Amino acid sequence: MKSDSNINLRYAIRGGKPLEGEVEIGGAKNAALAIIAAAIMTDDTVTIENMPDVRDTNVLLDAMAGIGVIIERPDRHTVKINGSMVRNVNIEYELIKKIRASYYLIGALLGKYKEAEVPLPGGCNIGSRPIDQHLKGFRAIGADVKIEHGSIIAKADKLAGAHIYMDVVSVGATINILMASCMAEGKTIIENAAKEPHVVDVANFLNSMGANIKGAGTDVIRIRGVSSLHGATYSVIPDQIEAGTFMFAAAVTGGSILVKNVIPKHLESISAKLIEVGCEIEEFDDCVRVTRRGKLKSTQIKTLPYPGFPTDMQPQAGVTLSLSEGVSTITESIFENRFRYVDEIMKMGANIKVEGNTAIITGTEGLSGANITAPDLRAGAALVLAALAADGVSAIDDIQLIERGYEDFDLKIRGLGGIIEKVSDDRSVKKFRLKYKAG
Repeated sequence: MKSDSNINLRYAIRGGKPLEGEVEIGGAKNAALAIIAAAIMTDDTVTIENMPDVRDTNVLLDAMAGIGVIIERPDRHTVKINGSMVRNVNIEYELIKKIRASYYLIGALLGKYKEAEVPLPGGCNIGSRPIDQHLKGFRAIGADVKIEHGSIIAKADKLAGAHIYMDVVSVGATINILMASCMAEGKTIIENAAKEPHVVDVANFLNSMGANIKGAGTDVIRIRGVSSLHGATYSVIPDQIEAGTFMFAAAVTGGSILVKNVIPKHLESISAKLIEVGCEIEEFDDCVRVTRRGKLKSTQIKTLPYPGFPTDMQPQAGVTLSLSEGVSTITESIFENRFRYVDEIMKMGANIKVEGNTAIITGTEGLSGANITAPDLRAGAALVLAALAADGVSAIDDIQLIERGYEDFDLKIRGLGGIIEKVSDDRSVKKFRLKYKAG
């Protein structure tokens, strides 16, 4: 798979240059993964457009091809999926262990075939992400679910609608129950459902295939089961987190970036915090401009489910606040390991103290280049922003984690004037340092 060729590569970055210009945002990774899985719920061909070409989506497509799903790629951002030739409902561990979203195949296969066997999910180590709410939902609609030999095995003679109250707001569980119940007999109600944009996107996609789902985007979703789904052509929403990352890139480097192909409504909590720290935001129909002219100011952030501030944007915010005047705090209420970037950014001169689920950030005048390692997808992207703001050259290892969710990240940064290259070894980093020493 082509994305694995980046496993030993690193980014070499020369910081200190404001990012300026325009950047085009791709399709939402988190929506695309669920939509890809849901596409096998019909025997007809489904065409998905605005598909992000990132490691996670490619791993999932490969795993699906492994059980007989026919996958065609007419172009880089379009995929045609036909699930009529599925040979078995047992997904191989080796194919799927790298990504968290493997669990969406349980809902899709259970909904269509009344059985599924999928390995327990992998993905980033950002804290415990229990799947008990998923299993509770599957059991409520009539499935027998057990975990054996590292796999989730779900079977049902028939699926019947049920009233499900989610104990905690879970995006993954909401989407999985949506998929599993849309062909169940009768009516399913999900209360305390997640309201994230990608939940709405998956519901819209299933509706385009003939499902009957109402209320997505609110905390009560009603699903009336249908006997079958049909083919459709559907375009994935823009990626809220990729957009937010570039919005913070403008803040952290003191630049001005027009972030194109976005839904500004999805970015409101991010825009609000950027205004608080002293940035100017201009909103248009499908783009947002972020400009920073003066010094950054301190603020307080607490991560919350949508429409609150996204946990996936917390590391990028942390890097920005480390360059703000005064003392800021970030409270992480979703994942307990989300501060794994702190040790790395402190190598660059940041002043951050983590107490429990809160980071106390005392702003510094500037960061300096260092050799650092991406601990996970979003923390890795945040460290790239730190390196772009820092004085001197940084080298970032484990960039394959970043490329799980950001397509052409280095190319897009270069398009904004950032100095970034993919390099393979220490010698290449040295050459890069010499090349940009004077710069």
